[in-house]
Amino acid sequence: MRDLLRRRLLFVKHRTSHILSLQSMITRNLSVKMSGVGIKRLMEEDAESMFDSPYLVLAAKNNIATIRFLTERIKVIEREVRPLINIREEFKSLLTIPGIGDILGFTIMLEVGQLNRFPKVGDYSSYCRCVKSERLSDGKKKDKNNQKNGNKYLSWAYVEAANFIRRYCPKAEKFYQRKLAKAGGIVATKALSNKVARASFYVMRDQVSFDEDKLFA
Repeated sequence: MRDLLRRRLLFVKHRTSHILSLQSMITRNLSVKMSGVGIKRLMEEDAESMFDSPYLVLAAKNNIATIRFLTERIKVIEREVRPLINIREEFKSLLTIPGIGDILGFTIMLEVGQLNRFPKVGDYSSYCRCVKSERLSDGKKKDKNNQKNGNKYLSWAYVEAANFIRRYCPKAEKFYQRKLAKAGGIVATKALSNKVARASFYVMRDQVSFDEDKLFA
């Protein structure tokens, strides 16, 4: 089951890369910014009315076809897994976090195993690859640790959760926009994913519901 959900996360990651690629192509050539939701709704024939160049049409069609194929594969996995989901009691509070539903909650549970193996929240967020792997001395970067330490599947899961929480939590969206203005989209998403990871640690450890006021105070 864990391996199947890992495959789902891999498909989500690949789909996101194709969505970003098509978004970039549309912005460069049409000076239009299309949302990820809008990209997912496109059909291959829509590319013909969007671009004049046959090469751009072909590139867009390939992106759209791949996005639609991966979306269907993701849905197939979710349909098969959902009836079998049985989240342990200590992980049920995860579902109070906006953007973390049954599938993501189950994924996080299977990847974490036993929460008590993480003494502190910093240990947990580090294992989730949500913080920089750097060693500092007197405020200056001296070295960096092995960036492959931790769990890449939890990293992907919390990035997905960060993208979802922005839709349902206005304070999360404000936090993201502040980071976006300063450092760009990738850094903003990772910063928000770290926030969500840290919040989920306390939510699971203390068996309490998510409180956005505490997270974004």
